[in-house]
Amino acid sequence: MGRQRWWLLLAVAAAAAVVVGAGAQETCSDMVPAAPRRGAWMSLASFGGGGGDGRTLSTAAFQAAVASIERRRAPGGALLYVPPGVWLTGPFNLTSHMTLFLARGAVIRATQDTSSWPLIEPLPSYGRGRELPGGRYMSLIHGNGLQDVVITGDNGTIDGQGSAWWDMWKKGTLPFTRPHLLELMNSSDVVVSNVVFQDSPFWNIHPVYCSNVVIRNVTVLAPHDSPNTDGIDPDSSSNVCIEDCYISTGDDLIAIKSGWDEYGMAYGRPSSHITIRRITGSSPFAGFAVGSETSGGVEHVLAEHLNFFSSGFGIHIKTNTGRGGFIRNVTVSDVTLDSVRYGLRIAGDVGGHPDDRYDRNALPVVDGLTIKNVQGQNIREAGSIKGIATSAFSRICLSNVKLNGGAAVRPWKCEAVSGAALDVQPSPCTELTSTSGMSFCTNSL
Repeated sequence: MGRQRWWLLLAVAAAAAVVVGAGAQETCSDMVPAAPRRGAWMSLASFGGGGGDGRTLSTAAFQAAVASIERRRAPGGALLYVPPGVWLTGPFNLTSHMTLFLARGAVIRATQDTSSWPLIEPLPSYGRGRELPGGRYMSLIHGNGLQDVVITGDNGTIDGQGSAWWDMWKKGTLPFTRPHLLELMNSSDVVVSNVVFQDSPFWNIHPVYCSNVVIRNVTVLAPHDSPNTDGIDPDSSSNVCIEDCYISTGDDLIAIKSGWDEYGMAYGRPSSHITIRRITGSSPFAGFAVGSETSGGVEHVLAEHLNFFSSGFGIHIKTNTGRGGFIRNVTVSDVTLDSVRYGLRIAGDVGGHPDDRYDRNALPVVDGLTIKNVQGQNIREAGSIKGIATSAFSRICLSNVKLNGGAAVRPWKCEAVSGAALDVQPSPCTELTSTSGMSFCTNSL
């Protein structure tokens, strides 16, 4: 336990250092207007919950507090203050025009009693639970159809106690898809800041079908061997800003998604206009990822000033036959990598399918990707760019990409791709050295 607390304190300190260093730098956080002054303030302790003793179940207290906010309809909404202490709870819903504020020393801790977790319908763009057919467990903190929601505090913690769920996954005894820590659906004007997310059963932060979302100054932690504990996954969402976060988890730190095969194509909502800046972290998988569930499309993405270490991939853009959709107009810039196995992977053969009804002729379009100003040390393999033979990836631009290792870095591998490479080490594959893709690459820079 002492070692875990040390790890948490170190991570929070690292996140704080990122924020301090970001002082006057460019920001997208004005994407969501400042929340109005809340007309009411209430403490969770007023609704019971055992005073945050870590043993008494506080689910009813959270539910009663949110219901009180809805009834009062105070001008500008209301703030729910979570005092210091450990508040053990099952899942609960938020409401519109609400701030959930975690004091320093406050911990919202998920119960490990799976019978306390309601089942909800699968997302329509996925057609079933992501892991198993049927429904899925509701996230610990949940909301649907909300507006003006703020989750913030003085670096309080939202603790998913995910180990019980991870064990069920490893033993193959999961009855339904695991819950997220935070999922907001069909919501707008959302801000998540200055909170620690820890040990989620599944993905940590999942805005889906949302618009105008800001996630900044957040720390996300889970052991590297925890399965599928993605950090932040914007999904079929638009106008999203993710800045100044420290993330260390068991799966992709940030992964942009937009639905799964025929269900995602039918739902047809892309992820678009997403800005990601000043992210630091470590993962056995990817630091920054797109996919592999991209059937609704992903476009207009800027990810810059990224720092990843001790990871599987620096950048991983992934899709598959049967996905359909598109990945286009994505720029990844100013990336520092240290002790990463693969610097870059862009692949058309990643990820399974929800069922056998997917359309094998639904081929994704991957076009207009720019990867520039990437510096890597202790890199094992430069990486690979492998498109689909009948749907080649086009206008892939690599510029000023320098990947070095203690030993010779294994060379690039490329198939079914066109584009250009400028000032790339190790030497780029021949598919990116033709003059045909040079004009796009020059213009994109």
